[in-house]
Amino acid sequence: MISKVAMWTIGSFLLLFLAFPLLVLINVSFTELNYLSFPGEGFTLKWYQKVFEDASYIDSFLYSFKLSGVATICAILIGIPASYALARNNFKGKGFVMNLISSPLLLPQIFLGLALLQFFYYFTNSPQSFLALVVAHIIITLPYVVRTCVNSFIGISPYIEEAGRDLGAGQWKTFFFVTLPLMKSSIVAATLFSFAVSWINVEVTIFLTSADQMALPVKMFNYVQYSIDPMIAAVSAITIYIAFILILIIDMLVGIENIASK
Repeated sequence: MISKVAMWTIGSFLLLFLAFPLLVLINVSFTELNYLSFPGEGFTLKWYQKVFEDASYIDSFLYSFKLSGVATICAILIGIPASYALARNNFKGKGFVMNLISSPLLLPQIFLGLALLQFFYYFTNSPQSFLALVVAHIIITLPYVVRTCVNSFIGISPYIEEAGRDLGAGQWKTFFFVTLPLMKSSIVAATLFSFAVSWINVEVTIFLTSADQMALPVKMFNYVQYSIDPMIAAVSAITIYIAFILILIIDMLVGIENIASK
């Protein structure tokens, strides 16, 4: 009994410790003061109103959604077949391929951003474009898809796929109607990881973002260099609300506990 109470106490403390910075941010976003201060004073929605009245922020939100969405879809479409090939085949250089795919996780992001800027400058002459950003975000999100899905493919017995083929399904039909449904939770988890990593990335994005098409993290980074007021807290709080809504939707569709177990 004592150990159970202790576990609940420690778990609650850790949860509060992790959530406290977010609660502080949300509290500050409603303050009537014109500067960042905790706890905030009063209650007002003027900072949220300013965000929605600022067309540049709305454009940045939409641009980030488009960028993260396209990059995540491409990473999933590339990562799932690659994960299947890596999980089901043993070939010379397999370890090198895995390390190559995972290398963006090991490199400092700012060096990766600078390298991609030079690459697109010399080979396309348009380093600051949406296409360049999508390619860059695929590179930084692909490791999360591959590492998540490879482990899931390994956990699925190949005999299940053989049984599907024995019953008359071809290789592609077996893959789409037998293997992929068993990986639903892993695919959702990989999608979440990819979208979140793409959404919050600053180091790579800042090198490839143009002045007329600015992703939200870069917009926020530039804003705090010249002005620090609760408006930036309101922008951050909005992203928290969006993330919370997405988590609720995913929990209703597949269950967060299924994703956490992957």
